[in-house]
Amino acid sequence: MDCISVFDMLKIGVGPSSSHTLGPWRAAERWIKQLKETNTFDSVEKITVNLYGSLSLTGKGHATDYAIMLGLSGENPQTIPIETIPIIISKIKNTKTLLFNGEKQLPFNPETDIIFNRKFLPYHANGMQFTATVKGKKLTEVYYSIGGGFVVQEERKIAKANKIIFYCTFPYPIEKGVDLLQYCKQLNKSISEVVLENEMSIRPIETIDFELQRIWSTMLECMYIGCHTEGNLPGGLNVRRRAFDTYQTLKGDLPYSSPQEWLETIRKTEVKFRQILKWVSCFALSVNEVNASLGRVVTAPTNGSAGVIPAVLMYYIVIENHEANFKHIKQFLLVAGEIGSIFKKGATISAAMGGCQAEIGVSSAMAAAALCELLGGSPEQVLIAAEIAMEHHLGLTCDPIGGLVQIPCIERNAMGAIKAINAAEMALGTDPKNVKVPLDKVVATMWETAKDMNTKYKETSEGGLAVGVHISDC
Repeated sequence: MDCISVFDMLKIGVGPSSSHTLGPWRAAERWIKQLKETNTFDSVEKITVNLYGSLSLTGKGHATDYAIMLGLSGENPQTIPIETIPIIISKIKNTKTLLFNGEKQLPFNPETDIIFNRKFLPYHANGMQFTATVKGKKLTEVYYSIGGGFVVQEERKIAKANKIIFYCTFPYPIEKGVDLLQYCKQLNKSISEVVLENEMSIRPIETIDFELQRIWSTMLECMYIGCHTEGNLPGGLNVRRRAFDTYQTLKGDLPYSSPQEWLETIRKTEVKFRQILKWVSCFALSVNEVNASLGRVVTAPTNGSAGVIPAVLMYYIVIENHEANFKHIKQFLLVAGEIGSIFKKGATISAAMGGCQAEIGVSSAMAAAALCELLGGSPEQVLIAAEIAMEHHLGLTCDPIGGLVQIPCIERNAMGAIKAINAAEMALGTDPKNVKVPLDKVVATMWETAKDMNTKYKETSEGGLAVGVHISDC
């Protein structure tokens, strides 16, 4: 089985889509690295990129062409100043040249050198082909963006078909929920403790804490920006940012000047019972409005579902436990990451392969499990929480209007967060002996549902709301 770290499931990147933006960006980086390793980079005369399947059908709305240009320019999605993105893109379009990896000026016209092909490649719905012209000869490489910012090369796909095994180096390799429960029982540890043992086998605890803090800081800053930014989202749908309006009706009068001070202010605000759902929805909406405007978010497990986990974690911090600290945040993220990896191994986290159940469904399951452990749930109850959350997302389609990660995507994050909280509470009141559907069964069912789902409901904008409502109607 593959070794999937928490930091593979929770990655810092730029919106609006992990599979359509971050994945192609990372693929471009990998291609450049390969050109350098083969001593080909300096001889490249021209580059073109072909996008296939879902990357082509919804690529414009997901800024796939922008991601390709930024990746080819050598920009880093974790560190690029967001405000420079339109400047870089505009320069490439106007000059019809691209500074390849920030080193080598090449002719590049996005209108003709990024080609949108409607056909699908056989391995995955998100295929892309990079072509370099070297001394008049064309050299090509094919990559697939398989969800959550994960990228595989065609050779890796062929290797798996030939049954080459990739061994996991974790001391406690986990493929299914039953494996996780077995280790918890064997070691007498919670799920977060088992996951931490695996993480410490590949990196020191100081690095783990630093990276988890960085992930949380990015989530918090994202919510802060979303709650304090007014106006309409880009893209042509004229969607008004709702987090700002919602926050204005909820905020208190205490002063603050930073995301951390803002968090402490919210914790001091008296929250009435009827306001809890509004706060949770506000947190989720804020993240995905930032994501929809090419802001920096954390894939959790994808960009399109990035709002669920921060919203549920904020719910715990500002509603359930005002004394919560980094220890609780760390525990939450470790559990969430592991549950996400179980779905990735047993099914998919790509909407282009499984519909929105693979994004919002998985993120809701991740958040439900993490919250359940923080609220005192046993390892068995934690998995029950994940199962309940996913069970009630089965069959959810991905049908973005105009190919934009806005309608219905943003609201779905709020709904996924609410379901996660409900699932955690239900799991806490459940005796594991009475469970009829274990987590592994719902993971397998989700994958079977994904395979049966019509392609037009898998992030192609060829069915559902995407054809029922047009940009011109908005």
